Amino acid sequence: MTGARPEYAEAARELGREVARRGMGLVYGGGAVGLMGIAADAALSAGAEVIGVIPHGLLKREVGHGGGVEMHVVDTMHERKAKMAALSDGFIVLPGGYGTLEEAVEALTWAQLGIQAKGVVFLDIAGFWQPFLKTLDFMQAEGFVRESQRPLAMQAATVAEALDRLDAFALPSGTLPWLRPDQT
Repeated sequence: MTGARPEYAEAARELGREVARRGMGLVYGGGAVGLMGIAADAALSAGAEVIGVIPHGLLKREVGHGGGVEMHVVDTMHERKAKMAALSDGFIVLPGGYGTLEEAVEALTWAQLGIQAKGVVFLDIAGFWQPFLKTLDFMQAEGFVRESQRPLAMQAATVAEALDRLDAFALPSGTLPWLRPDQT
């Protein structure tokens, strides 16, 4: 799905083009559909390296990207997320549904626990992520998210700003490594 607004698909295209322009690669879930499929196509067209990670089950349903993507096929969704995290330098979260939200929250949790030290930026196209970001603020106000860890969920209004924020990301002070990656 590409959502109800054309701005979402345009942001995905812009993300792919900008990743290529900056000489970066794109790691994503390996699909040919949805916003990330659009981003992958744009990145490929602009000359970027694109790496997909997809479980066998989704590949069998023919949603895997065909040409030009270095594809890693794994057994489970859990393996997919771990492989994507290992291959990436950070996370930009486009508008999306349950899977997008789940993967973003897991990346935030892994940063909170010290499993990874990579930035997570919510690309807030047309205010899409505002309700979720306000929920995080409420969770902090209610004592469930530490003030020192709330900055782990960054936001950006443009693709360029999102990539710049990832480039400048450092774990906030007060974020303790509760676990090592080998303890998960």
